[in-house]
Amino acid sequence: MRSAILTISDTRDLGDDPSGSRLAELAAECGEIVTRELVTDDLDAIAAKLRELVQRSDIDCILTTGGTGFAARDNTPEATRAVIEREAPGIAEAMRRETAKHTPFAMLSRSVCGIAGNTLIVNMPGKPKAVEECFEVIRPVLKHAIELLCGRTRH
Repeated sequence: MRSAILTISDTRDLGDDPSGSRLAELAAECGEIVTRELVTDDLDAIAAKLRELVQRSDIDCILTTGGTGFAARDNTPEATRAVIEREAPGIAEAMRRETAKHTPFAMLSRSVCGIAGNTLIVNMPGKPKAVEECFEVIRPVLKHAIELLCGRTRH
């Protein structure tokens, strides 16, 4: 799996990005981190960055952290919906269901997951603990999801 890690934040930078750092560590256990970037919470900026990353042939999966809550500047789900062609609701539902066992705040996550071209996009919250919990939920299916998107559909 070749991943891009994208942190969405108005207040962080790559030198001070605990959730992005943790997400990169976890994703590196499953494959290669092709790029790690940060973009502001601006809806158009997030969508533009997602479109740019989707166009890259060396990225299979874009894992985002941040911008999935109820705050006025939490625009990640809307930006993701503007880019994806097909939603993958089961992934987001599973993350919310399983992480709700640890905190009731999981039900406030508006994370969206979906497919743009041959790229899977997965939104995660902006806290390291939430990233860990969400990643552990999806870890068992990531490789298979990427294989399917790459056209490897034989069982």
